[in-house]
Amino acid sequence: MTTDNKKVAIVTGGCSGLGHATASVLVKQGYHVAIFDMNADAGSDRVAEFGAADCSFYKVDVTDDSSVETAVDQVMKDCGEIRLCVNCAGVAPAKRILNRDGDAMPLANFESVININLVGTFNVSRVVASAMAKNTVCPTSNERGLIVNTASVAGYEGQIGQTAYAASKGGIIGLCLPMARDLAALGIRVNTIAPGIMGTPMLLAMPENVQEALAQNVQFPKRLGLPEEFANLVVHMSENTYMNGETVRLDGALRMPPK
Repeated sequence: MTTDNKKVAIVTGGCSGLGHATASVLVKQGYHVAIFDMNADAGSDRVAEFGAADCSFYKVDVTDDSSVETAVDQVMKDCGEIRLCVNCAGVAPAKRILNRDGDAMPLANFESVININLVGTFNVSRVVASAMAKNTVCPTSNERGLIVNTASVAGYEGQIGQTAYAASKGGIIGLCLPMARDLAALGIRVNTIAPGIMGTPMLLAMPENVQEALAQNVQFPKRLGLPEEFANLVVHMSENTYMNGETVRLDGALRMPPK
């Protein structure tokens, strides 16, 4: 595999949704994108979509330390220095603490969401940071790399049934500044995006009236966010080297109601 001296980016959850949009935009920006995902069939589709010169796929469980460590080592061997990592892998199930019968949510449900969204994000970040620390320093910015994590407005205003999801995304928001401080001496920046209601394929498959109802709480523009807008913010964060330790809401001034 050759990357023709392209900058290398890892995108977790890159086979679908925000991750797919990010991978697509980064390829257009001249990156070689290494997609980390569990869906091998979709991974093959993405490599075919973008071309093997611009994209590679690695089946990775973000919650497993050895899976991530092996994949990151392989990316470095296959592609070279990793300059950007965008963590998009995550799940968004909804379940109340107590159901209608008064039964408590199984603890395993809460643990699973925290493990995938929060622990998975940290797991990939810590391994990628170790790889980035070995990079040559960019002569113009004095940096070695950038990590962008994906939170959610639910990390600020979790809705009914979102205890696990909101806690996981609030944790990612909380990670941002101390992680940036930990890695500052190495020239590695860390930023976070907290998207609102984004028009991912899953959401766009909902009936039109449901989409319109969701968009009503967005102040302006009164619509769903575009996955490409998320990806474009990633690109801006990569180019604006003074942006560090920051969580940016991308939500059209949305403030989530209880339900």
